[in-house]
Amino acid sequence: MEPIYIPNLVKALDRTLSVEVRDRLPGLESLTAVTGRMLVRHQRNYLEVSATAETIITLTCDRCLQQYNHCLKVDTSELIWLDEAADKQDADGPVDREVGLEDLVEVLHPRDYFYPNEWLYEHLCLSMPHRQLCDRQCPGIQPGPDARESQPLLDRRWARLAGLKIEN
Repeated sequence: MEPIYIPNLVKALDRTLSVEVRDRLPGLESLTAVTGRMLVRHQRNYLEVSATAETIITLTCDRCLQQYNHCLKVDTSELIWLDEAADKQDADGPVDREVGLEDLVEVLHPRDYFYPNEWLYEHLCLSMPHRQLCDRQCPGIQPGPDARESQPLLDRRWARLAGLKIEN
């Protein structure tokens, strides 16, 4: 997907650009291409971005460590404010400062580019499951039958301590 020059959206029909998504996104390791639809609408002082997309990714189960395939879907929208001062916010680099709730919004310069690949990548990453389980009933790693019978290997430095444990 190509970057979208924001002033060109004003010239589009209904100030809206519809993008068909059928790409692999850089940084997202997926088995299939990301497919779906993205809508970018210019609303004078903000962009209204919405998307429905899906792909299949391989995850590792947190309990049994087996890999499994997961269908990752997003159906989301976001308002991105357009502000002339957007490029001046972090001009001096990162600074430790108090951030209010009103500052927790995405802001772009009105004559800048909107990158649909990055936006979609971020939303797909946010929709990944926090607990990655191959199955709700996954029992986890099960010890083998000979695991209980085998003697633990002792570090020779602990041999005297192990001897005291056996005597008492």
